[in-house]
Amino acid sequence: MATQANTLDQNKPSHSFLSIFTPCSAQQRQQNFESYWEFSQQHAGEIYEQDRDLEHKRNKREQFEADQVRSRKPLPNLDAFYRNNVELVDNPKTLDQKTLLMTCIYKFARHELNGIRGAWDTVPAVDKTTDLKDKISRVHLAEEFCHVRFFTEMLHTFHLENIEFPPLGPIETKVYEIFPHCPEALMSPPAFVTELMGMNFYIQLDEKICEILDDEPEARDRLRELLHEIMVDECAHIGQRRNFMGPIGIWFSKALIKPIFKMFTRDIPEIAILFDVDRLINDAHNFNYSTISPRIIERSWIPSYCQ
Repeated sequence: MATQANTLDQNKPSHSFLSIFTPCSAQQRQQNFESYWEFSQQHAGEIYEQDRDLEHKRNKREQFEADQVRSRKPLPNLDAFYRNNVELVDNPKTLDQKTLLMTCIYKFARHELNGIRGAWDTVPAVDKTTDLKDKISRVHLAEEFCHVRFFTEMLHTFHLENIEFPPLGPIETKVYEIFPHCPEALMSPPAFVTELMGMNFYIQLDEKICEILDDEPEARDRLRELLHEIMVDECAHIGQRRNFMGPIGIWFSKALIKPIFKMFTRDIPEIAILFDVDRLINDAHNFNYSTISPRIIERSWIPSYCQ
């Protein structure tokens, strides 16, 4: 596998983008739903409803599995990962950064999986609906299931083979069950903020992978390849979720950024240990696509009103 140049791809897009919070008309939003659906069909390929999988993601995953990469320097203590992956029970000062990075990735994937399980049962299958938004949401959810599989492969790269994702606590589980049934006007702002949080988390995660795994170039590059597959989707998901909201939804979503980010870092304490939480929040408030690598941008989708 070719080693990626240096660490992070610091190249910026050749032109700047407008804020994700840029006002747009209802007509523009409808046009962008249609544009996103065209992109989504080409990007995802066929949807495999029973497996909650997508043709092109499955093909990519099979390529990774056919060319496995495994760390040459396993974690110092695998038991420390399995002891702390669901809940951080050890003093984090006693854990090395690689173990904290892996438990952080695990916890994020677990949250993502638990968040989409309930939603999958509330959105009709693509061939069972004529509603464009439902079709988009169904493929979006299938992509999220694919992301969990990519996260799992990241963990496998570090010889963490016994990966299971148990349900969250009863309160969190109930919230995730109720959330998909909320009216769109109430659901869209927090859903958008979680996508925004995800992308800013991934940007810093990319940096941390380069920093912490500098002594493991092959494993580092494989984790970045897997992460970038997720980031291409997440880049498009930000705009897709933004497209559901008018001015009131945008105002509400801005108000939700800090409390949702703070809540999430309480659930995943490794984020506060490894990442700059204030930067996560500030970058979300000021988000535009100029912060994303052009290699991601060129494979993804951006709303017309942000270009």
